[in-house]
Amino acid sequence: MYAIFKREFLSYFRSPVGYVAIAIFSFLAGFIFYSQYSSGSVNIGSEVISLRSFFVIIVPIITMGLLAEDKKRGTDILYYTTPVSLFNVVVGKVLAAFALFAVMFINVIIHIIVTVACGGTFGVGAIGTIIVFFFMAFMFISMGLFASAITDNQIVSAIVSFVLILISQLLSVISEYAGTAANSIATVFGVKTYKALAFSNAIKKAISWLDPFVKTQDFRLGIFSVSALIFLVSVGVLFMYLTFRVLEKKRWSQA
Repeated sequence: MYAIFKREFLSYFRSPVGYVAIAIFSFLAGFIFYSQYSSGSVNIGSEVISLRSFFVIIVPIITMGLLAEDKKRGTDILYYTTPVSLFNVVVGKVLAAFALFAVMFINVIIHIIVTVACGGTFGVGAIGTIIVFFFMAFMFISMGLFASAITDNQIVSAIVSFVLILISQLLSVISEYAGTAANSIATVFGVKTYKALAFSNAIKKAISWLDPFVKTQDFRLGIFSVSALIFLVSVGVLFMYLTFRVLEKKRWSQA
């Protein structure tokens, strides 16, 4: 596992990928911080929440080549023909991408230091948003790794990852449209108004329950929920398992 982690993490700095991801994150974090500082009201929690919106851009960049590049080069055959644990391969690659996120987050740590040094505050709400940031990073990285496992084309991998993360970020909007559509369909089929409304609300709640942003929105207020973090970890582990199954299937096909 350590060998996989080390190879993947260092590979970010042997190619433009790591530098591009760090540059984009640094620019976004710096721009948000500068905008707040110029207005005279710095809120680290708000900065981190804003940065979470850009997972849809950054995660595909750092995960698109984790497995797709190995397939393209043919080096993935080593995973299937040697007694290496595919579980260790999956975990090592996720940890490498997660470590790159930790490096990028140094920008925010600098902003925290500057804020406190200038007499600003760094409260429990900011700590909560940072915790959620890293748990979401793990979940989305796992999605990105799965996208990279199902294709040997990095562009396709990035697109699939982008779509998965975008859908996750738009679930609240999707729930509203789905609820409205469900209500309209029920009405067309002659369902009574109150039953149609109940059906519509049930659809909304079901989709909203899957929304990671809704589940973790109270963290910015300093209200911590273990169940929300368990949800993020569970989704991440699910996609890691799916990635493992994709690799396992490929291994047996090589036998």
